[in-house]
Amino acid sequence: MKPNLSHRCVLLLALLLLTCSAYAARRADHVFIISLDGGKPAVIHQSKMPTLNQLVAEGACTWGAQTIFPSITLPSHTSMLTGVLPAKHHITWNSYKPDAGVVQVPTVFALVKKAGCATAMFVGKEKFKHLLQPGTVDEFSYNRNISGEVTKIMAGDAKPSKEGTVMTAHVAANAAAYLAAQKPNLCFIHFTDTDSAGHKHGWGSPEQVKAFADEDAGLAVVLQAIRKAGLAASSVVIITADHGGHAKTHGANIPDDMTIPWIAWGKGVKQHFTITAPVMTCDTTATALWLLDVPRPTELDGQPVTSAFE
Repeated sequence: MKPNLSHRCVLLLALLLLTCSAYAARRADHVFIISLDGGKPAVIHQSKMPTLNQLVAEGACTWGAQTIFPSITLPSHTSMLTGVLPAKHHITWNSYKPDAGVVQVPTVFALVKKAGCATAMFVGKEKFKHLLQPGTVDEFSYNRNISGEVTKIMAGDAKPSKEGTVMTAHVAANAAAYLAAQKPNLCFIHFTDTDSAGHKHGWGSPEQVKAFADEDAGLAVVLQAIRKAGLAASSVVIITADHGGHAKTHGANIPDDMTIPWIAWGKGVKQHFTITAPVMTCDTTATALWLLDVPRPTELDGQPVTSAFE
């Protein structure tokens, strides 16, 4: 009995040391990626966004990051969350097509899940189901809250709108409740009000400026939950966008559509730092993997934005 007990103690100690070393190697225990759909930097600067401005002042930022072409939601977010260009991920459409299945290259969720991390996605559009590879996301919320109840989508409607969008207030509330309770290692949060307003009223319209203010309020809800859950000291928040826009559209290979913000805030991030190195949307996945100490596949087109960190 004694040798067996001794062997068990040695094994338990070894497992404990491995676990501790894994956590020690991480630059952050929690990474939150927040995407402002249609987040054109020029319009952000026109909008009342005190929470975002505080994160910029306390973190690292570039207003000149670049998305992929075509600069549209699903292909761009797929590059953001796989770290590869459309030529590799082959998601070229921009609507939910159930028969098309899921993306065939590993997502950032698949990679960190394989490394033992907890993952979650809170999105405002159904098309994100194309990124939902089986067994890779612990919590996926589109139009249901964490209790399983259908979330009201758009004003006074209990069903998805024709555009299939969920308002920022609902996405933020669901994400905040979940992260406070479950503390995922990787959480993606998608706000879509600004894109909806841009298509309806135009990029830079008063209605879109108001939508950016609403998304800033959603950002404040998420940040408050991170702080209340005691995660702020061990977390990095990345705020970015999938594309910009012009008139009432986007998708062109022009600066108005291709230029996006990329902001980092939290553990190890340089304060009030302007990122001067080129940043592209694929770098978001690479940075999340680097922060969580997950091996980066050689196929990735993105690179971690290490200059933003101490």
